[in-house]
Amino acid sequence: MATIHVRNVPGKLYKRILKLAKEENRSIASEVIQLLILGLQARQRMADLVGRIAPPHSDLRTGTPRLKQGSEKHIRAERDER
Repeated sequence: MATIHVRNVPGKLYKRILKLAKEENRSIASEVIQLLILGLQARQRMADLVGRIAPPHSDLRTGTPRLKQGSEKHIRAERDER
């Protein structure tokens, strides 16, 4: 099993993790592992959800469509039709 060392953990965060660990009868290390697992699962669920609802050719951060190569021709054609 791999080892991760984390330095400079803010005091408030450490106290919250310690409180959760005590409530769940876990060591701090076990609680941190559980929090990492839950965080990664939540992130994956969000990515899956976004993948289902986002238009296939859009950038969700900006809301602008991503253009495929060669789309300049289509844009020019659409402009010329106006």
